[in-house]
Amino acid sequence: MEIVWSYKALIELTALELYQIIQLREKIFILEQNCVYLDADGKDLEAMHLSGIASDGSLAAYLRVLPPGVSYAEHSIGRVVVSETMRGRGLGVAIMREAIIRIEKDNGKVPVRISAQAHLADRYYGPLGFEPVGDIYDEDGIPHVCMLLNAVAP
Repeated sequence: MEIVWSYKALIELTALELYQIIQLREKIFILEQNCVYLDADGKDLEAMHLSGIASDGSLAAYLRVLPPGVSYAEHSIGRVVVSETMRGRGLGVAIMREAIIRIEKDNGKVPVRISAQAHLADRYYGPLGFEPVGDIYDEDGIPHVCMLLNAVAP
């Protein structure tokens, strides 16, 4: 399976690309995970949008990269999602690696913060180099933990 990566600012997205992103995020985060929250939080305006497009043109995976000062003091990655039909193929790890490459290409090796679902912290984000910082907390009814990549030693 070949995935083509697309990395664009919101203004660069076509109407179809934006629709596919919104549809996938709502399908997974709101319907599948049963979380009622405002997905259109204003942060997409500042984000870079990383999409993994399958050979049939469908959106297989997506995340957004936020610059420092939007969610956290550090760069951050969020809204990480893999289409239900594309799961089990390593796309979650692949899109995270691609995001890290894009951040480091533009900014060097900088700290990156995520708010990870706690059950994914060790087996998914840990092997990518993220380390937990702080305690587990509730976000929209799901246990989460903040994690940092490239944390600067005090």
